[in-house]
Amino acid sequence: MSRIEERFKKLKGKGRAALIPYTMAGYPTLNGSKRIIEALAEWGDIIEIGIPYSDPLADGATIQKASVVALSQGIKTPQVLEMIADIRRVTDTPFVIMTYYNAIYKYGLDVFAKAVAGVGVDGVIIPDLPPEEAHPWCSVAKANSIDTIFLLAPTSTEDRIRKVASACCGFIYCVSLTGVTGAREALSITLPQFISRVRVLTDKPLAIGFGISSPEHAREVAKIADGVIIGSALIDLIDKAKDEREQIASVTGFVRDILAALGR
Repeated sequence: MSRIEERFKKLKGKGRAALIPYTMAGYPTLNGSKRIIEALAEWGDIIEIGIPYSDPLADGATIQKASVVALSQGIKTPQVLEMIADIRRVTDTPFVIMTYYNAIYKYGLDVFAKAVAGVGVDGVIIPDLPPEEAHPWCSVAKANSIDTIFLLAPTSTEDRIRKVASACCGFIYCVSLTGVTGAREALSITLPQFISRVRVLTDKPLAIGFGISSPEHAREVAKIADGVIIGSALIDLIDKAKDEREQIASVTGFVRDILAALGR
């Protein structure tokens, strides 16, 4: 059982959904993101870390902007992994990285899998890798004890849900809406129906992301899912803060409010 699976099992025993905060590595700076991740690791159940990428097709304006800022400072995958290695020395909170397949392909599948495993990463999300073409990556990921987390959308067919459920490890990332990442005012009214369609076809943990921006959203999502993923709302708080101290205070305060909504 992976560290991610263990975390979901432990939280299920407590009757609580997992909180999975996301932040972009290298935003606002590499050292700044390191301190933000260290702070989030004290409160979050699983931490999702974005690797800056020039064509992030799944991401909306907020995370795209953060990625551009990180790239403009020359932040690349090796520096992100080095940062994660430093943070891993002080926490056992599971880490999931989100990146895109071209970056992994250029790195080399086996080399990348060994590199992320070596720094203590537990799972990888690759939005542009369909399960039909994922076997080469999943094979090396499994050999290095890395979970591969696939995405499902409200438009996913039963056939696609079965394929993703079969290939996925750790948890399934359920996108709350048809669109890109970004804070929204309200949750989709079709979300419960979508999660019900997935739930009857798999017993793997389901985490919902995209558009979740408030404790009220988190409370509603936790009624139907095993995990709540929040990214753009946290990036917005970092963006608005005047300095690093305020950035950390804002994101940890928000995360504590979310945890309270989840019943922690």
